Amino acid sequence: MLVDSHCHLDHLDLTDREGGINAVLEAAKARGVSHFLSVAVDMPTSKSLLDLTAQFDNVYSSVGAHPLQKVQQAVPSVEELVALANNPGVVAIGETGLDNFYSSETIDWQRASFINHLKASQQINMPVIIHTRDARDETIDLLRQYTPSAAGVMHCFTESWEMAEQALALGFYISISGIVTFASADELRDVATRVPLDRILVETDSPWLAPVPHRGKQNEPQYVREVAQCVADLRGISLEELARATTDNFHRLFQIPK
Repeated sequence: MLVDSHCHLDHLDLTDREGGINAVLEAAKARGVSHFLSVAVDMPTSKSLLDLTAQFDNVYSSVGAHPLQKVQQAVPSVEELVALANNPGVVAIGETGLDNFYSSETIDWQRASFINHLKASQQINMPVIIHTRDARDETIDLLRQYTPSAAGVMHCFTESWEMAEQALALGFYISISGIVTFASADELRDVATRVPLDRILVETDSPWLAPVPHRGKQNEPQYVREVAQCVADLRGISLEELARATTDNFHRLFQIPK
């Protein structure tokens, strides 16, 4: 069975989807996807996702604020993050990090938020989900300064092998999204072949970044199978072996009993 280690179930457009979220999860189950981590992007969604995880025993959530915010909000405090993270079904802090590509003008807010997420992760011994873009050196520097005791994951990884090595040295996992199937993703495909099998995850980041051959459509958890198949092919192993490894890695990182 596969796991979608990073999706945003609350952002799916279910307007024309008969059966709503249940249909989405059933479609994924039919394609061998057994568990889902629905990741928060701000403090309000961190709270609303608690209701979603309460409905399904195979859906987990995180608490945190994405570095890119449409409307500027207060920096989440360590206390707020820890309090929310103590709820049932929450298995991670984030997603958090630094993004100089889309929003370099908010980097001071991003940095302060990132540090608080890392401190919360340390305090509660919970892994952290990292978003990073065009901020390689500072991201690694802050991870070294505030290294989470439970490590974490570099989600939707698109950076260099050098950065991947640095993150791996800190105990982090590397998560591969549908971008690996894009024609322009040669560097990422190289990374996907070099990450140790016991430190790699697969994800959709749905509803965004649908993999080939679904580009142009809304992404959803069932398409993690295409991501996994691509990574398996690149590594010269079977889909079953890749699925087994990434599922084991998911349960180990997020401390979820199998």
